[in-house]
Amino acid sequence: MNTMSVALSKFSELANPTRFLALSGRILPWLAGLTALLFAVGLYMSFTTEGDYQQGDTVRIMYVHVPAAWLAMMCYSVMAVSAIGTLVWRHPLADVSHKAAAPLGAAFTLISLITGSLWGKPMWGTWWVWDARLTSVFVLFLMYLGLIALNRAMDDASKAARLSAVLILVGFVNIPIIKFSVEWWNTLHQPASVMRMDGPTIDPEFLWPLLVMAIAFTLLFFTLHLMAMRNEIWRRRIATQRRMAARMAGREVSP
Repeated sequence: MNTMSVALSKFSELANPTRFLALSGRILPWLAGLTALLFAVGLYMSFTTEGDYQQGDTVRIMYVHVPAAWLAMMCYSVMAVSAIGTLVWRHPLADVSHKAAAPLGAAFTLISLITGSLWGKPMWGTWWVWDARLTSVFVLFLMYLGLIALNRAMDDASKAARLSAVLILVGFVNIPIIKFSVEWWNTLHQPASVMRMDGPTIDPEFLWPLLVMAIAFTLLFFTLHLMAMRNEIWRRRIATQRRMAARMAGREVSP
């Protein structure tokens, strides 16, 4: 019970933007360094492994495509948790979190779509097919773009945060559709080969570089997410200071 109380206390402390800025400022250099190290190791392993006997060197696209696809869904899941924090707990940084995550999710989803097309052309003979997996990922990309546009179009930040949170939670239904689309419908996309109840079916020679790259991409997301949250907090502070300065200037010139 004491451990839970301490955890809740630490979580509550992060509601203070100043404390969050201080903590994230200490974490970011280490997180960025670890991310760079894992990318160096992962890329080395990716380029030094032998090509697949069927796909040849084309299989190396997997080391970018698969982590980007994972991150596209994970980023939206982070946004959904943040949306709950906005609507239920009223956490001051929750809306900062899902607003900062939306452009990152859009970027990872776009990378997933582009690398998937590059990988699909030699394998399937076409750049694109409107099957369940590809279509649902494309819908996810449009959802990210819609949320970004909504946040930029509304001047009232609190109203935009609440509306975005509701839309994020409604749109979360697309995440299990993406995940299980290859099992629910007949698609060209291969089924899961790593996260399976009976264990991975991919050869360890390809599995280890893939896992290292997946961890590197995940750390890259958290690094960029923290940086984006810090930028959003500073942007809001500067906007508040400008509004206060404008009010003060208005009072000074008023008769």
